[in-house]
Amino acid sequence: MADYPNETDCITLIGMASAGKSTLGKMLAHELGWVFIDTDHLIEGQYGTNLQAVTDSMTKEEFLDVECAVVSAVRAKRCVIATGGSVVYREAAMEHLRTLGPVCHLNVELPTIVKRISAKPDRGLAIAPGETIEDLYNERAALYRKFADVSIECDNKTPGECVTALLAALGA
Repeated sequence: MADYPNETDCITLIGMASAGKSTLGKMLAHELGWVFIDTDHLIEGQYGTNLQAVTDSMTKEEFLDVECAVVSAVRAKRCVIATGGSVVYREAAMEHLRTLGPVCHLNVELPTIVKRISAKPDRGLAIAPGETIEDLYNERAALYRKFADVSIECDNKTPGECVTALLAALGA
């Protein structure tokens, strides 16, 4: 889809862990003929280990600072960027991502998120001791709304339907 109207923009996907940011991001990038970047993989590359090991090695606040620094260093065009679900905790990271292009929230309901995270518990979730996935979900909901230029509902949709909805929401 080479005629996308903002050829120099990036499209950033935000949402809870297991919302489908990486899956849909790869599909969307392919559809647009763009590059796909997963900021969790950038963090893993910087530390030379998987994200779970990174998050386990520091406090939640320390991890959020690392994530902000890595995300704020991204300089790209014609990329679809999948972020970690916690990126919204740092205003500086979100302000930077907005300078790159539209920010899209993938909304998935809590029961679906819990089921998906339970299926892959070693995914590198930025969670403080004593916090639950429900706590994170409720805490982040307002932040996703605050920073998103568009939001699409992803429950009960195939990945292809979600990509179509994203493109429609972006006016592509």
